[in-house]
Amino acid sequence: MGITTFLAKSLINYQSEDSFAFKLRKKRFERLKQLIDQYYQKNKRVNIIDIGGTELYWKIITRDYLLEKNVHITLVNLPSTNRVFENDEIFTYEIGDACNLVNYADQSFDIAHSNSVIEHVGAWDNIVKFANETKRVAKTYYVQTPNYWFPIEPHFVFPFFQWFPKSLKIKLITLSDLGGIKKANSYAEAKETIEYNSLLSKKELKKVFPDGKFYRERFAFFVKSFVVIGVNDKN
Repeated sequence: MGITTFLAKSLINYQSEDSFAFKLRKKRFERLKQLIDQYYQKNKRVNIIDIGGTELYWKIITRDYLLEKNVHITLVNLPSTNRVFENDEIFTYEIGDACNLVNYADQSFDIAHSNSVIEHVGAWDNIVKFANETKRVAKTYYVQTPNYWFPIEPHFVFPFFQWFPKSLKIKLITLSDLGGIKKANSYAEAKETIEYNSLLSKKELKKVFPDGKFYRERFAFFVKSFVVIGVNDKN
């Protein structure tokens, strides 16, 4: 087994309960469950918008728990993601732009949740828009994203990849699949792939979530990712 394959199985395989990725996500959910419990105690229901989310992500929490806490989750995602799903008593699927949630009023949800999404929205202006919309539409926001300074880039599963010159990153992705990213068929496709897989540092996250509380998620001696939680609820 090559080092890249090993890292992929450990760091990005969320299907295996033995992988570090699965265990980290399960631990991460404990903070989210605390928020769900708080809103359930207050309102006897919990209304969540998952920006860029899928139902698969939520399977780490049992369906019985979500039903018991009267949780409703609106999954807002791209057309290619949502078109294959059907709404049910827990999940509603809606097409939307994570940087412009124009269909949702201020604080219309209890919790705005996103997991590994903000690093995929493109240029800095879009990152700012994403953060502002996430904070606007809910009373509490919960945002997770990989750490720019973690030595293994989690999407390409390649050591130090995020620190390479842009020209080298584009060259590498035109030569081969890397991690969960398929080989690009052209320079333009490779350039877009790099631009829409851009990790953030804690300093950058603090610029867009200045009032959030930061939690570090570690792998060995390194901070692998951050969870930022902020509260806008004035009631």
